[in-house]
Amino acid sequence: MVAIDFKPRGVCSKNIHVELDDAGEVIEGVAFTGGCNGNLKAISKLVAGHPVAEITAILRGNTCGPRSTSCADQLCCALDAAQEQARAQA
Repeated sequence: MVAIDFKPRGVCSKNIHVELDDAGEVIEGVAFTGGCNGNLKAISKLVAGHPVAEITAILRGNTCGPRSTSCADQLCCALDAAQEQARAQA
């Protein structure tokens, strides 16, 4: 398993903990610290077990109000970082 803590930018959440499978292709778990608690718990449940590529294709570029990003968009950044770590460990 590959696990990272990612500090998102431009959003209310303060940390995104991401766990991927050993190959870095499938999301095993996501946990947000801060932000909209109920919505972020729901996102975490919805993405678990899905391929990173599928989730990033859906969520990348999502915005929140006047912001140019969102917690979902920042999750994509966290997933990218976790995949980079998985490649480095391979």
